[in-house]
Amino acid sequence: MNKNHPKTIIGVMGGGDTNDESYRIAYELGQKIAKSGWLLLNGGRNCGVMEASARGAKENGGLTIGILPDSHTGQTSQWIDIPILTGIGIARNAINILSSHVIVACPGGAGTLSEIAMALKSNRKVIALGWPSKNSLDIFFKCGQLYFVSTVEETIEQIKLILETNS
Repeated sequence: MNKNHPKTIIGVMGGGDTNDESYRIAYELGQKIAKSGWLLLNGGRNCGVMEASARGAKENGGLTIGILPDSHTGQTSQWIDIPILTGIGIARNAINILSSHVIVACPGGAGTLSEIAMALKSNRKVIALGWPSKNSLDIFFKCGQLYFVSTVEETIEQIKLILETNS
């Protein structure tokens, strides 16, 4: 982490469609990020992992940043404090990744996988939270920057280890 940054930004990436368990985990992750004093950055929309993680952070005193693909606020989550309207569609994934000190990738689809790939290509650390198995992302694991965890507690501990190593 760059020592000139007054706050650590944790990027939370994941699908727009979630089941109850994925929503709960993303909410808890947002909650723990806020309680750790970190800023939460995500895609800013009012659905899935974006909505759940922002809500968890906001309801626990955190600050949330949403990098939106649109040029309007129509799909912005009510839990986003700072909506960044890009008007650049999925190209906004680059902003998500390059603005985050650590990325937590919750289960998602092609958009999430593209964010993981972009993060690894940009030498960002990625924590895969709740993915079905390590084998599903083996190609990313081989680069040595992708960490597999099962719980939010493990995620927070891994974030702390990464931040200590990069200080």
